Amino acid sequence: MLVQWMILHSLMMVAGGQLLARGWAPASNLLLSGSKGLQRYISYSDSVSAGAATAMKECRHRFQWDRWNCPEGSLALFNEPLPTREMSFVHAISSAGVMYSLTKNCSVGQFENCGCDESKRGGKTGGEDWKWGGCSDNIKFGEKIAKVFVDGMEQGQDALALMNLHNNDIGRKAVRQTLTRRCKCHGVSGSCSIQTCWDQLGAFGIIGEALRKRYETAVLVDYVSGGLHPNEKKTQEDRAEIQNDLVFLQPSPNYCHVNSTVGTEGTLGRECLRGRGTEVTAWEARSCKRLCSSCGLAVKRSKVVVSSSCNCKFHWCCEVRCETCTREVTKLTCARKSESRTRL
Repeated sequence: MLVQWMILHSLMMVAGGQLLARGWAPASNLLLSGSKGLQRYISYSDSVSAGAATAMKECRHRFQWDRWNCPEGSLALFNEPLPTREMSFVHAISSAGVMYSLTKNCSVGQFENCGCDESKRGGKTGGEDWKWGGCSDNIKFGEKIAKVFVDGMEQGQDALALMNLHNNDIGRKAVRQTLTRRCKCHGVSGSCSIQTCWDQLGAFGIIGEALRKRYETAVLVDYVSGGLHPNEKKTQEDRAEIQNDLVFLQPSPNYCHVNSTVGTEGTLGRECLRGRGTEVTAWEARSCKRLCSSCGLAVKRSKVVVSSSCNCKFHWCCEVRCETCTREVTKLTCARKSESRTRL
């Protein structure tokens, strides 16, 4: 529902812009009139919605073992903003997801009058021993329309608006940075005397990983003289670096406890991991301390039975049949100390 609200709000802003250009008001009249320009933007709404959903799925994956785990309703931060480090990530990943979805949908021809990047087609020479071919992702289109929808949520030039616009742009930069040249060889007997190349976006997980790293190094800023500046005194060179950083205006709460303002339910009852070797990462292995003991909770052990497919065999033709196997595993969850004697 929040995604639909975001789309409708953005469409109203688009409509408002067209009306103001014509000297008309209110914006709702244009929505009802069904102008061709607005209808075109409405045709992108499914892609915008899919991009936002992809972004939130990636967000939950990246923060699965953190106190703040990108809970359901994280997009509510757009509606009830709290200018924290987490909000900066939500804006960046959402902006990236919308741009990524629009770009991919355009490249495969799902929109009218939109397809591969025409500047990189038609056998144009790209460099020595290679030429453009195939279908290059049309990131110019994706970025342009994404800015209409995502940046269109912001009004004015106050601190919060500047912060959100900055982080939206960081998300789009992360998408652009995954653009990679792919090539296919041509020539006699596989000699690869000439190559046909195209530009293609990387997997969205690459973008999520890059933005998670940006989250870790996000910069606390102040709103001074109409602009955002690092909270601590820095050199001009350091100030320039902010252009590539996520920024936030307010320190985060600890997320240990229920906080309706930021939509979190605390860590009570959350699952955590412990282990060594290749089974879990170092970050995951410390999750019980981070989620439980650091929040004044104990670690509760419980035995649970899990089912999974096993002993799968292929049967002609064409079916794979599996057995269902069960096994008992130990599950670790955060509990009140009165409920468990097991601690880290």
